[in-house]
Amino acid sequence: MPATDNQGSFLNLISIRRNQLPSMETDQELEDLELFQKHVGVRFSDILSSLSTTAAVPSANNASTTGSGDTPSSATADTDSPGAAAAAIDKYIPPPPPPFLSINWFRTLLDTFLCCEAEFKAVLVSGRDPSQFSKPPLDRLIPDLLERAVKALDVCNAVSHGVELVRHWQKLGKIAAAALQQTPIGEGQVRRARKALATLLTSMVLDDKENTANPHGKSTERTWSLGRRGGAAAAKDRRGSFRSLSWSVAKSWSAAKQIQAMSTNLAAPRGAESTGLAMPIYIMSIVLVFVMWALVAGVPCQERNGLATHLPVPKQLGWAQPMGGLLEKMGEEWKKKEKKGSGTGLLDEIQRMEKVAQSLVDFADSFVFPLEEEKAAEVAVQVAELAEICRKMEEGLVPLQQQVREVFHRMVRSRAEVLEVLEQVSKSSVPVPY
Repeated sequence: MPATDNQGSFLNLISIRRNQLPSMETDQELEDLELFQKHVGVRFSDILSSLSTTAAVPSANNASTTGSGDTPSSATADTDSPGAAAAAIDKYIPPPPPPFLSINWFRTLLDTFLCCEAEFKAVLVSGRDPSQFSKPPLDRLIPDLLERAVKALDVCNAVSHGVELVRHWQKLGKIAAAALQQTPIGEGQVRRARKALATLLTSMVLDDKENTANPHGKSTERTWSLGRRGGAAAAKDRRGSFRSLSWSVAKSWSAAKQIQAMSTNLAAPRGAESTGLAMPIYIMSIVLVFVMWALVAGVPCQERNGLATHLPVPKQLGWAQPMGGLLEKMGEEWKKKEKKGSGTGLLDEIQRMEKVAQSLVDFADSFVFPLEEEKAAEVAVQVAELAEICRKMEEGLVPLQQQVREVFHRMVRSRAEVLEVLEQVSKSSVPVPY
């Protein structure tokens, strides 16, 4: 009947309008997930591609500045007109990317992690229905992620302590460089330099556990904290903040085992889960594990024996391919260090410092006054290299340590926000007594 047809059409219209908003939300969620995957892939691809341009860019810079006759002031003297501004832009050559495994390279890696983490939190929490967190598979994946974040906080503390050790090495190298830069070089300067370098090399060849748990020989255990100094009362006053996450490090703590624990239960979502929030949680877990692994491999950390070089990075997925390439390159470098029996870490400045320090110790052992002119010139080159390494360390280690702390604080805040959402879900699911 006509009345029945009109009624059916009206109900269909209501049903369509009711489904429009959820449909729009679903479309926006899928778009956010796709963008997150894309951005992760692009960010790590930029890091990977910079490895092939590290050597090419400096030569390009030299070619552009040699023979051109343009000083920085003359090249940008007249940029008022659009044509001059465009010409200045065309002439601009970006600075070369940081050398692979250098301090600045690790700082770039941490910047990438912070960008991924900020976008992930927006995808996971912002504008979401909290009830999703209590449903499969998120009811299992989110607690796993939070537990993985706690383990990452441990690693950040260990890495920060390792950076402090490298700063101690830098000071010893600076003492040696200053002594050998005196002219002419006498026996007193050589003895002073050799003492500093011997202390430096002895510290470097110690077992990882001894190095990081006791770098200055003061105690067998050390309280690690990325917060401000303060007593127990001060810590209680800041309950809920990152200061409460400090602890005394036992000799049994192992960075290698911590990374292994973080990488367990990392399985890629399948079926319908691959298009939901399970995928960004999986992606962020992979990013977190890789970055923490890279820090442990790069900076001296307690007990790295047995550090795995095969992480569960799904190289068949587009967003993970650049990360897999970085893992492969770093894994090769790590295996080389293991064969040499060196436990200092992959940080480029550390490796260069160890090499030149050993050479200068050999020089000091065979030093005879007065020094021959040819030998003096050879030593001067090595001393200049050591001084340059110390300068780069002095400029970069403190900012690197600050970035590690920023990563620590960011994860603490993000974890607290997710726990707050879970608490809201828990309260809303409790039946109201009548």
